[in-house]
Amino acid sequence: MASSYGTDADKSSLRSNYLRVRRTIPARLRISSDDAIRSTLRSFDVFRRAPIVLTYVSFGAEVDTRTLIEELLEEGRRVAVPRVDRAAHRMDFCEIGSLDELSPGTMNILEPSADGPTLTVPEMVRTACLVPGLVFDGAGHRVGYGGGYYDRFLTFYPGNKIGLARVTQLSSNPLPVAEFDVPVDFLVSEGTVWGCHQNL
Repeated sequence: MASSYGTDADKSSLRSNYLRVRRTIPARLRISSDDAIRSTLRSFDVFRRAPIVLTYVSFGAEVDTRTLIEELLEEGRRVAVPRVDRAAHRMDFCEIGSLDELSPGTMNILEPSADGPTLTVPEMVRTACLVPGLVFDGAGHRVGYGGGYYDRFLTFYPGNKIGLARVTQLSSNPLPVAEFDVPVDFLVSEGTVWGCHQNL
């Protein structure tokens, strides 16, 4: 895995450093990397067998999921995306039929409408959840944007947690871990699927 800024760096420093690194990646290279990640993901059996795909809606320079969402919906697969309730400090997933159903929400990220039904825990069994992050380590721990929404959601999520990461977002060193951090089960990068728990 790629080198990191080290275990002595706190999450805030890591967040700033990896945001800066991500901004420096040329758009053409990002597109090429994201195409390779999407291809690898789509050949991954855990993802292919999932009855519903829960996925973030990519924003800015994140690993692209919008193309994937459109492809899955065109194929008739079920897709759900997050809706954040800042007052309740929680995030739920709502099934969608098109990206056109979404509008800017928290942090201007596209979200479903506030009155749409949310998935229940039993509905999420054996599903796959695509998890964003700025950097991941081999054990599946990640540094995100600091809101804690995904960790709170993943605490009770019963499906398979899959992190999407370009090689520049993979750390060879363990990341700092807080009490309530929830690691992903798998990492998917350009051409590689990494099973995290086998390395714990």
